[in-house]
Amino acid sequence: MKVIYILLGGLSLGLGVAGIFLPLLPTTPFLLLSAALWLRSSPRLYHWLLNHKRLGPYIRDFLEHKAIPLRVKIISVSLVWITLLYCALFVARVWWLALLFILLAMALSWHILSYNTRR
Repeated sequence: MKVIYILLGGLSLGLGVAGIFLPLLPTTPFLLLSAALWLRSSPRLYHWLLNHKRLGPYIRDFLEHKAIPLRVKIISVSLVWITLLYCALFVARVWWLALLFILLAMALSWHILSYNTRR
């Protein structure tokens, strides 16, 4: 199981790094997932990630403050709605799938907005 967690952590790390450059991929959730997976499987990788010069601050900031900066909240919620509304209107071929996309957007927005706002 440790090997699977390490591999999934590496995949999540790759997606998190890609999220730094691609606006539709969130960085912090993928880095947090990597940290959680590596905490359970490899303390060495976990400490490397937390102490990384560029990636560590994303994780430490969230773990310390349990808050999301206002700018990140606005961008995240906006991208969620743009993406999922597009899917609901132009991709979904049946009404229940479109409804599922809208419900998913609502749930993700609620989750993002439920965190404290850090200024």
